[in-house]
Amino acid sequence: EVLSDPDSRLPTPDSANRLPLAEPLDDLTALPDEGSLTIVNGSLKEGWRNPDLHLTLLTDIEIFGWARPRRALAHKQAVPAMLLSDISPGDFVVHVEHGVGMYKGLVQRELGGHAREYLVLQYAGTDQLYVPVEQIDRISRYIGVGEHKPTLNKLGSQDWERAKSRVKQSIVHLAAQLLALYTQREMAAGFAFPPDTPWQEELENSFPYVETPDQLQAAQEVKADMEKAAPMDRLLCGDVGFGKTEVAVRAAFKAVMAGKQVAVLVPTTVLAEQHLNTFRERMQSFPITVDMLSRFRSPREQKATIDQLKAGAVDIVIGTHRLLQHDVHFKNLGLLVVDEEQRFGVMHKERLKELRKDVDVLTMTATPIPRTLNMAMVGVRDMSVIETPPEYRQPIKTYLEEYRDEVVRDAILREAQRGGQVYYVHNRVETMAPAIQKLRKLVPEASFTGAHGQMDDTQLEKVMNEFAHGQHDVLVCSTIIENGLDNPNVNTIIINEAGKLGLAQL
Repeated sequence: EVLSDPDSRLPTPDSANRLPLAEPLDDLTALPDEGSLTIVNGSLKEGWRNPDLHLTLLTDIEIFGWARPRRALAHKQAVPAMLLSDISPGDFVVHVEHGVGMYKGLVQRELGGHAREYLVLQYAGTDQLYVPVEQIDRISRYIGVGEHKPTLNKLGSQDWERAKSRVKQSIVHLAAQLLALYTQREMAAGFAFPPDTPWQEELENSFPYVETPDQLQAAQEVKADMEKAAPMDRLLCGDVGFGKTEVAVRAAFKAVMAGKQVAVLVPTTVLAEQHLNTFRERMQSFPITVDMLSRFRSPREQKATIDQLKAGAVDIVIGTHRLLQHDVHFKNLGLLVVDEEQRFGVMHKERLKELRKDVDVLTMTATPIPRTLNMAMVGVRDMSVIETPPEYRQPIKTYLEEYRDEVVRDAILREAQRGGQVYYVHNRVETMAPAIQKLRKLVPEASFTGAHGQMDDTQLEKVMNEFAHGQHDVLVCSTIIENGLDNPNVNTIIINEAGKLGLAQL
């Protein structure tokens, strides 16, 4: 159905000068004549509007509120070649009915006079399962946490069913907890922050970059939430480098101006150090105390910070999981900023729930996990999105190909020659040293260093500071860099064995 807009200036034919009827077609075989109207039978999910043409197109959805469901065509399940290319003999896989097994390879067997291909899966003991390639959709790669090797299930036992049952119960338990928490938050009487002060305007005007429209809108939405009596729970999504931290800085400043304390929770010590420098630099002109609580600090320094938090002498504290331990108490916490919430474990989130019952919460992420994103979509949490890249930001080019020495050498040299730096992600701590030696032989013109989460704190801090100050061209590292580190001189990232990383990590 095509309807003309009410304000359309197109002429309307009267009864004496009626246009000929346009017969609907099932297919358009040639270009219609200029100025003619051709109707083609088709199906659209939703309508659209073009103000320039004074044209609105409505589908059944807009008119009747429903559309006739289209019958799915019967088709034969194609073999997902992607899975076979992703797994090798010795890799762990999961069968939807039998659980975790080890892929041993493809074999051909004859059954009833017909030869068929099977995937061989090794289970506990001597158990083996032959899965026809037509049923490959019932198998998926095993994706675990870290380097932990899973226990193989035993065929015919109830272990797998019990595991699935436990997961279902955990989901129900988590849903009940979330429902109770957000019901509590809805009923809680939060603190309504006052309007912006003149100092707030001074801080925002001192931002050394031009804000993007999305960034300004996100900051405004966060501050508007803070001024409401109900506790804020806002999710801020934006790519790395799009300005989420500046939004958090402005929210934290607003909280401190109202006499409240702010906790900024980050997943790694390196990121905590960077946030500490950013917050201190932005607030150096104001009488605000910013401190850090992480394993980079000595036990004496940590105790001093905790005592000052309890006494109200620290306005903003930036910390890792150390902030969530039970010996940390605030005199007057008003705002909790959580950076990359998906990086925290279940026990940490339990403590987070206690903290966030009646304080304003701002969660920042570049990659929201499905549960967090879904809660925002259904309205349990409010969401702001920063989609506009900063001024002069170049579009990202991504290449996916097999490892080749010449490609790696060319990428590193090209970046080094223009004065930039490179991340080389090698997520195997035990083989990182040999990998660095290989790269040094491959590209002797470049300077290399390495970093991973198992390093001594002092050494890790030293390496990251050296790299941040341009003393090395390439940082060979684990996924420790996935937490939004701010190194603007890094323009190239090489991810080795990308197929072994999870979606949020990539």
